[in-house]
Amino acid sequence: MKVLIADDDRDLLNLIAFTLTQASYLVVKATDGPAAIRAFDEESPDLAVLDINMPGASGFQVCETIRAKSRIPIMMLTVRGEEEDLIRALDLGADDYLTKPFSPRTLLARIKALLRRAGLESSAPAAAGRVALDVQEHTVRISGGAPIRLTKLELRLLQMLLANANRTVSSDRLLVQVWGHRNSGDRQLLKQLVHRLRHKIEADPASPQLLQTSAGTGYKLVVD
Repeated sequence: MKVLIADDDRDLLNLIAFTLTQASYLVVKATDGPAAIRAFDEESPDLAVLDINMPGASGFQVCETIRAKSRIPIMMLTVRGEEEDLIRALDLGADDYLTKPFSPRTLLARIKALLRRAGLESSAPAAAGRVALDVQEHTVRISGGAPIRLTKLELRLLQMLLANANRTVSSDRLLVQVWGHRNSGDRQLLKQLVHRLRHKIEADPASPQLLQTSAGTGYKLVVD
């Protein structure tokens, strides 16, 4: 399940992203309105969490743009609690509204409720081609084989790769998804994680057919 989070408060943005990543959601971040619209178009998220007060385009404008294209659940965030904001957000098609400050647990519970109401919250395995991932059980099956137990970090890595099956995902994006941040020194951690995962899912880890390296850019999961 992929969630778009848009907020110009980077500290709050990173806190929300970390909370959702810990709960095994894929996270796409944006720090202004135009970036949020681009991220929606490029990433096709299942749910959007939008701050109302953003530079470039307000959360209201982003909500209106998304709603013209999609029926995904939308939650609005604001530091204000005026009734006018609530009414405007709902009139534009928002599904829920949360006033800052709020606890990460409250946000997570509201997101889960939105996804349930939309019929999107599911424990069924996510699958593409020969790879089937069961997020609830922390297991993966390759070509219908026995379930392979995954660590939390391996699960997050496979989630992002499976969501972008047969396409290269940059190392920076993978670092943010798996660990919630990216630094140049963290690339070695990513390499080690890929190495361990290959030993679990590849018939020949030295010559990977599933989890492939895209030279100088990142990795891709070949599911065909």
